[in-house]
Amino acid sequence: MKKLALLFAGLSLMVATTACNDDEETVQEFPIVGTWKPVAEVRTEVDLDGVGFSDQITYTACQQQSTWVFSENSSGKRTDKDEVGSPLACTTINQRNFSYVYTKSDKNFEIKYQGTVVSEKGQVVDLNAETMNIKFVDNTDPTVYKTTTRTFKRIAQ
Repeated sequence: MKKLALLFAGLSLMVATTACNDDEETVQEFPIVGTWKPVAEVRTEVDLDGVGFSDQITYTACQQQSTWVFSENSSGKRTDKDEVGSPLACTTINQRNFSYVYTKSDKNFEIKYQGTVVSEKGQVVDLNAETMNIKFVDNTDPTVYKTTTRTFKRIAQ
């Protein structure tokens, strides 16, 4: 009878321990490091009276060939493409090196382009295996709330 009681107690303990482990959720973190293409942006402006607007801009197929490369050493390169010339051809119109700081805990993001004094500050509002949204805040005019949220898709390497 003692063996049966011990066996039952052991099984109960094992079931209770296993049940607790199933309740824990593992939050998967995705890296910002990689090559991303911009696909869209939303620009929002709101004045002190609460009057504002939002414009959604979907990039053309050529503009979506642009890339933002985030390296592990907090440096990167942005290459912008657009249609220029006659006849129109998809061409690189701008290349800029940058450094960046991304803080995972509060998702704050800062990017500083080489040769510039002022950095762009924002927040990563969404980051998963395929998509990243970064909201940049423009504080140049304290009477107007301005943001630009850029949506990126990860380019598989």
